[in-house]
Amino acid sequence: MTTLGRWVRYGLFCILLAIAPVSALAAPYAALVMDARTGEVLYSTNADTRLHPASLTKMMTLYIAFEAIERGEISLDTKVTVSAHAANEPPSRLGLRAGQKIALRYLIRGAAIKSANDAATAIGEAISGSEAEFAKRMNRTARALGMRNSTFQNANGLTRKGHLSTARDMTIMGRRLFYDFPQYYSLFSRRTADAGIAQVANTNRRFLDAYEGADGIKTGFTNPAGFNLTASAQRGNKRIIATVFGGTSTAQRNAKVAELLDLGFGKAPGRVKETKPAAPQYLAEADTAPEDREGGAGKTIRLVAAVVKSPRPPVRPAPAAVEPDPAADALAAAVAEAVAESMAAAMTPTAETPAPAEPVALAQAITPPAEKPITEVPAPEAKPESLLLAEAPRPVASPGRDAVSLEARAEPAAPQAPAEPPVEIAAEMAPEPAEPVTGFAQVSTPQPETVQLAAAPTPGFRQATPAQPETLAMALAPAPTPEAKPAAKPWQSGIILAALTPEAAPARAEPEVIARVSSSGGRHWGISLGKYASSYQAERLLLQTALMESDTLGDALRKVANRKGGFEANFVGLSKEGAELACRRLAARATDCTVIGP
Repeated sequence: MTTLGRWVRYGLFCILLAIAPVSALAAPYAALVMDARTGEVLYSTNADTRLHPASLTKMMTLYIAFEAIERGEISLDTKVTVSAHAANEPPSRLGLRAGQKIALRYLIRGAAIKSANDAATAIGEAISGSEAEFAKRMNRTARALGMRNSTFQNANGLTRKGHLSTARDMTIMGRRLFYDFPQYYSLFSRRTADAGIAQVANTNRRFLDAYEGADGIKTGFTNPAGFNLTASAQRGNKRIIATVFGGTSTAQRNAKVAELLDLGFGKAPGRVKETKPAAPQYLAEADTAPEDREGGAGKTIRLVAAVVKSPRPPVRPAPAAVEPDPAADALAAAVAEAVAESMAAAMTPTAETPAPAEPVALAQAITPPAEKPITEVPAPEAKPESLLLAEAPRPVASPGRDAVSLEARAEPAAPQAPAEPPVEIAAEMAPEPAEPVTGFAQVSTPQPETVQLAAAPTPGFRQATPAQPETLAMALAPAPTPEAKPAAKPWQSGIILAALTPEAAPARAEPEVIARVSSSGGRHWGISLGKYASSYQAERLLLQTALMESDTLGDALRKVANRKGGFEANFVGLSKEGAELACRRLAARATDCTVIGP
């Protein structure tokens, strides 16, 4: 065969290849129809097959951008420096140059309306610092939104290994944009927009013009993906979202989406309770490279921080047991019994006088002689102080200190005045709980129940060490009256009497009433919303703005200043950081705002 013949045959083969049906080279097909009001799926085909999403990826990029603006991470007016990587992305492109500075709002318009790849990459780098870090955030956000079969590798959707999604996940993404960021949703229905360096036209304008009620959302195309589209439309009180993967052409894809939307409007009920999607549930997870297989999900590692085992604290060691001393115990019991019998005899009433004969001898042994004997002193009534004194915890006696228990100690009564009536003498004999006693406890006539409490052993305290003979003699001997009372020791009974003394209640602080927000402590900053023709207009705008942005302006003061040229609406009483954050959030809501300083 001649050379000319071979060239003829090659030419015929190229012609046949060019006119071959496009369907023979079409990408895999998938579709899903959802009632946006409830999230109910009305129709699906291959809805969970992982395919190339192409520029439908930019819906996730824009969702994260809107989220970052709401959180104050970035603002619409932030100047983004375009990297060489972003400027060199293949078409579709906005025409950015490396090193160029451009406001974020123009990048968002370029990515949403023109589907510009360089604008989408610049958005991701501005928020996360690099395309790789932004892809990790995209995957975390996908998990939080319930997009279980999507794994992202870049911000624009250009074909890359492992960059896959499904018709179901992209329909969920479209519904999230509508409900989570309604203030930005109208961006997807614009036919044209100013992108800063160029006027751009919407890639979805043909479908928006052709289908009744259509108001978004996003187109996509690459050779491996085919012609993709996630579209939303509203008719009456019904809103339907449909997604198509693998269309063979723009016209065929638009016709298929229109058919699916009609199916949805026909099947969706007229009245239904609207159920908005729940807030995103972000999990602590580490994103790894997706598995290299069709239909496989990305590998996810979840970090579980719950406490698995809570060990019981070790038991405190028991105190060392004290070996009993039979002789000491017997002596202590004898002394306690003798004192208890004497006190009980003193409490036993007689027909004529409350003071019996035997306690008189004991009183004479303990009390210094008085000039005139005490007669007909009525037994005092039991007082709460006596019960509290008997019930108070007893300190453990140490071998080197007075070993007689507190109940067995008796302090000699004060000398009685010779010519005073018996009632006054009894009053002088009563103890004064408000003043700590440094010697022995003053003797008062206890009631029987007090004697029982004193004689009974106190639970939780060790039995007192029996008194030695010289110690007992010290207890029974009259104590000399000191000229100056020394400080009471902790083991003496004065500490119990002091505990009964009511303490002065601390003065209650008067409540502080705050009439307005203070401008001290660095709160000298504010924001200005501009000048208006009347004070009423400025006040109205301040009130509306405070209600709309209560998180950052809830504590600020609204102030209308009469300036030359109009009335200026200001919020004052903010810190510098608070004023800047409030301005960024207001700018994200398309409200003009200026930070004003001190």
